[in-house]
Amino acid sequence: MHDALEAFSVMAVTHSVPMAKNQRPRRPAGETGSRPSPGMVLDRLSSGESRAARITHTEHMPAREGRHAVWPHRIRPEVIAAVQEAGIEHPWAHQAEAAEHALDGESVVIATGTASGKSLAYLAPVLSTLLDGSEAPNGRGTTALYLAPTKALAADQRRAVRELAAPLGNRIRPAVYDGDTPVEEREWVRQYANYVLTNPDMLHRGILPSHPRWSSFLRSLRYVVIDECHTYRGVFGSHVAQVLRRLRRICARYGSEPVFLLASATSAEPALAAGRLTGLPVTEVSDDASRAANWSSPCGSRR
Repeated sequence: MHDALEAFSVMAVTHSVPMAKNQRPRRPAGETGSRPSPGMVLDRLSSGESRAARITHTEHMPAREGRHAVWPHRIRPEVIAAVQEAGIEHPWAHQAEAAEHALDGESVVIATGTASGKSLAYLAPVLSTLLDGSEAPNGRGTTALYLAPTKALAADQRRAVRELAAPLGNRIRPAVYDGDTPVEEREWVRQYANYVLTNPDMLHRGILPSHPRWSSFLRSLRYVVIDECHTYRGVFGSHVAQVLRRLRRICARYGSEPVFLLASATSAEPALAAGRLTGLPVTEVSDDASRAANWSSPCGSRR
């Protein structure tokens, strides 16, 4: 008989057992709070010869004060209240600037640093416009499409949108539409969701070939959000560019002309790259007004 199938007994432990040597070390006595300072993290990473040899360059940058602004007056007060409830009292200047371009109907690429609040920069105008559309007779006068390079990122963004839009009730209905979406849920997404999160492959294979079934969604499409747009380069990028042009042609058939909102933290020429990807003139917002040192929250940096 295999030993895994034999009976086993349990004996109570009545003596102390030493901890394993690979346990996480306790926090040094001098540290307080839940997050160590950047200096402490650097000291840990560089402690010991083996670790120090892996560090090729260290640069200390001075702290930078953030520049706040006010949301454009066209952002609905319910959205501003929801953002404030999430702990963000005032937007950074680049967030307000990007929202202004989006509301003006201009495609825009937000190319600011990591954790600078790029998601909130496009979510504020998108949510505000979706609220406007919820007042239509069919409850879905405006829709938005979010494209992510991976399914995991789309799922993470859906969680962030749900948290941020929770005070807005069922007027904001985000839904993921990808290969993992159950068949019984897909019809609901097509008919009722007003913020659909997917990826370029599913857009190409699952949505555009069936555009008559998506006609009500495409007819009302106001915004297309392209997150991590720097990933669409080379052969892959050229394929995605063609898919986006096909999306624009089908939208034109149904009488819509969506505005493209792109986000990237690592793009050398954001406006040029975004224009090549979408085939449209794109305004660049790259003056990062956030603080140099911050930490990431679901929709940006907390202050």
